[in-house]
Parts: sequence; C-alpha cells; structure tokens
Amino acid sequence: MGAFFSRGFKPERDIPDLTGKVILVTGGNSGIGYATIRHLARRGAKVYMAARNEQRANAAIERLRAEGLGPGNGEVLWHKLDLSAPRNVQQAAEEFMKREERLDVLINNAAMLLVPYIKSHDGIQDIVMVNYIGPFAFTMALLPLLKMTAQEPNSDVSLVYLNSATHYRCPTDVRFRDLDDLNRDFEDTSFPQLLRYSYTKIMQLLFVRELQRRLDEEGVPILTIAVDPGEVNTEGVQAYASSVGPLLAPLYKLIVDLTFTTPTKGAYGPVFAAASPVLRAAPNAYRGAYLKLPGGLVKASPLAGREDLQRELWETTDGFLKGLGLVFPSA
Repeated sequence: MGAFFSRGFKPERDIPDLTGKVILVTGGNSGIGYATIRHLARRGAKVYMAARNEQRANAAIERLRAEGLGPGNGEVLWHKLDLSAPRNVQQAAEEFMKREERLDVLINNAAMLLVPYIKSHDGIQDIVMVNYIGPFAFTMALLPLLKMTAQEPNSDVSLVYLNSATHYRCPTDVRFRDLDDLNRDFEDTSFPQLLRYSYTKIMQLLFVRELQRRLDEEGVPILTIAVDPGEVNTEGVQAYASSVGPLLAPLYKLIVDLTFTTPTKGAYGPVFAAASPVLRAAPNAYRGAYLKLPGGLVKASPLAGREDLQRELWETTDGFLKGLGLVFPSA
C-alpha cells in the first residue's frame, strides 16, 4: 500500500475497467462531482448524475460528452434527486430501483457550503437536510439494491461520502437528542456558518461509522467511506469568495486561485474510494474509514468515533423520518 501511494494516484492508470458497473453520484453538474463522473465514465462505468435541475444536469452531461468519455466509452445519465425534502428523496430512490437492477457505488457528493440559517422543509435547517438527512434517507432507501448487488460474484459495492477537514472544528459539546439539537444555529459563536457546515460533516461521519457497524453485523460486504477531497477551487468556493464583500473578495479569490487544487484532482479521493482495487485488497482497513489523498487513511475527529453519539444521531434521524411516514429497510 505504501508503494502505491508513493507513486501517486492517477485514475486513468490505477482504476480498472468499470464496464458493467453502475454508479450513482449526487450532484455532479459542476465541481468535484462533475470531475468524479468524468473519471469514472472514462473507465467504462454507467454513471448517473443525480441532481435536482434537469436543465443544468443535461448541460453538464453534454459538456462531458463533448470532452470525450473514451477510452472506456462509459455512459452518463441524469436522475432526478432533491435532497432538501426526504419524501422526494425516497421517491427518487424508488424510481432509480425501477431503472436499474444493480448499484455498485453510491457517491454522496452534493452539499451546501456556508449558507444562511433557513428551514425550508419539515422543520429542519436546510444545510442539515441536504448534507446529512437527505443522504441518510437516500442511502437507506437504496440499501436493498446495494445489498443485492453485493451478493453477486466478484462484486465490489461501496458507499462514498464527501467530507471536509472542517469537521475537526465542530465543538465537542454537540448532541443529537432531538430536532432542536439538529437545528443548532451556533449564532453564539464567531463563525456560525462555518460551524453549521462542520456540524453536518460530523453528522455524516457518525452515520458512516454506525452504518458500517450495522452492515458488518449483518455480514454484508459493503464498504462505507468518508473522503476529504482537500481544498478545491470549485464553483461553490468561487461563489462564496464573491459573497464576502468588495474589500475581501479579491484577496480571498487570490488565495483560492493560488493554493486550492483543481476539481479534476479534487475528485481523485472519491474516485479512489469508489473503485480502487487497493480497498478490496485490505477491506478491514477501510471499513468506516476517513481518507485523504495522497496519504490515504487519516484520523478523523475523536467525535466521529463516539459510539454513543453514533447511536443517538441514528435514532433521532430514524425517528424524524418515521414521523414523516418514511420507513426504510433496516441496516
């Protein structure tokens, strides 16, 4: 494994032929998700771009085709998904399972970054809904198809979640006992938007660990992996840079342009987690893992390892979704 990372990771060299594989990426009409889809489709996979806006998704797919999907000659298709409302998420999963008889990889890429505190659906703040509850519901609704695929010979099923080093900033006093906890606004701090974002990334890591534990107990050979893509110069980052005001925006943009990596390289992490043979060669090392290339495995915040918080968050989330009339297969 050390020799692998010492020579660097390149998808075109280190990812095998993915012909016959079905991969679903949430988001993807720009940034890291777009580059992730391009890497995987060029290795032959059928990749679904799960996004809310059909026009933007189809425009992105046309750009991908114009850039060329060879030599693997993969395929990219749009699938409607709105992560902001759990009922829509369940419907999207059900529609996907009508379209496909297998799902090899689910990459949860879509996310809100630093946004105002707003509750648009079901009494939960938007950033928690899109970054955590939506992916939770989507994963759980698709689990029967993922498990069925994992039972096939030579299968390699994984769940990949785009995380962030900002999760280390999450305060250690967080709890997940009820909806009030999920709606914590951090307005008593100096950087409430940043802390709300980091809060959702801790939620995601707790979910990844708890889901992996449950899958392991069932003996289901699915890997759940969180990936930090690093600091990436995406459209979302550029939009935030423009929002900080006329005095700070030029300086922030300069820092981003000089120090952040490109989406093409930022996508190396999720692509590695989704399809590298390295993971299946040592699956025990990667169960519920937190990854950051080029070094591979890194330590997440100690909060992510707290089993009491893992269970607490799961139970609160499950109870909230059941309250909406949504019941998913157990894991």
